[in-house]
Amino acid sequence: MHGSRLDRLGEFPFRRLAGLLADRAPLAGRPVLDLGIGEPQHPVPPILAETVARHAASWNRYPPPTGTPSFRQAVAGWASRRGGLPEAALDPDRHVLPVAGTKEALYLAAQLAVDRAGRSRPAVLMPTPFYAVYYGAAAMAGAEPVLLPATAATGFLPDLDAIPAETLARTVAFYLCTPANPQGAVADRAYLARALTLARQHGFVLFLDECYSELWDQVPPPSGLDVALNDTGSLERLLVFQSLSKRSNAAGLRSGFVAGDPALIRAFTKLRAYAAPVQPLPLMAAAEALWNDEAHVEANRALYRQKFDLAEQRLTGRFGFFRPPAGFFLWLDVGDGVAAASRLWTEAGLKVLPGAYLDGPEPISSAYVRLALVHGLDTTAEALDRFVATLAPPAETARPDSAALAKGR
Repeated sequence: MHGSRLDRLGEFPFRRLAGLLADRAPLAGRPVLDLGIGEPQHPVPPILAETVARHAASWNRYPPPTGTPSFRQAVAGWASRRGGLPEAALDPDRHVLPVAGTKEALYLAAQLAVDRAGRSRPAVLMPTPFYAVYYGAAAMAGAEPVLLPATAATGFLPDLDAIPAETLARTVAFYLCTPANPQGAVADRAYLARALTLARQHGFVLFLDECYSELWDQVPPPSGLDVALNDTGSLERLLVFQSLSKRSNAAGLRSGFVAGDPALIRAFTKLRAYAAPVQPLPLMAAAEALWNDEAHVEANRALYRQKFDLAEQRLTGRFGFFRPPAGFFLWLDVGDGVAAASRLWTEAGLKVLPGAYLDGPEPISSAYVRLALVHGLDTTAEALDRFVATLAPPAETARPDSAALAKGR
């Protein structure tokens, strides 16, 4: 496989982090606190296990690739309520496809886009820093991953007007995460409408990864489905990816959905029949129950707000801290992210992810680390105290763009 597409991929970020820390022992006598991976540690809603138990008789059945009608209806109903859409705006049979977590769906989506476009030198756009699956999906589909800087200077979202015309002419897909991982920036309605306009003008597909959309601080982020239907009049060239992993603390359930352009949903359904797992029926029933319940999500948001309060108390004026409008990450400027991650591990037993591990071959985030505030309040407070005590730079002023970012973009 020498010289293969796979060989050209770097190691996945968490494997890189494991390699960095492998020959370093954390300080003895203190429990290790892992803020490196975005795995929610909040309580799992009781309805998950209760529903799985009630549907235990279905374990011996092959689940349908398109899911159950009641699951699709639950998703269509939730997405319509969330986006303020008319009840009949989303057809459960034409606009919704269940997936076994959005990771595999985001990966397969690049193959769908490249195959349907039929362009030479296909390009797939994505922000940098990014969720590594976007990059791997584009490269393994035979496309060129085109990295669009998403820095403080651009409000932590790609500058759509800076994309060269030549690049747009060969683009087949654009992965956009909003709220953004890792910075928490939110694309506003005008930004989303502009991205959709570009997709339709240049014949590519907009892949909106909205898995952090329900973990908002003060204002709900706009829904891509809402913007598409209400602001542009169509779902054409749009696929939205949504998951229960963050919204419902159910990463192990491996449940999500894709919704949008019915022609793309049909094609995606055909592709997944060959290449993707289907969620077992008891788990699909549990997912349906979670999409139909908002009380646990509201409690989830309240707990994240309390943790951002803790972060604000300890970090304001340090490390370029800003309170993100959504998500559960802190994106902190420590000067050298790899060195800081190593030091935090050995001196404080604290695991964080270097920002450079979320970039492509030419890092632009080397100064940053990402902290996932996924633990309870006491653990989060201790982790933040260790972070400050270990790195403890002179107090610095907040970034000039912090106030604007807090309002969303």
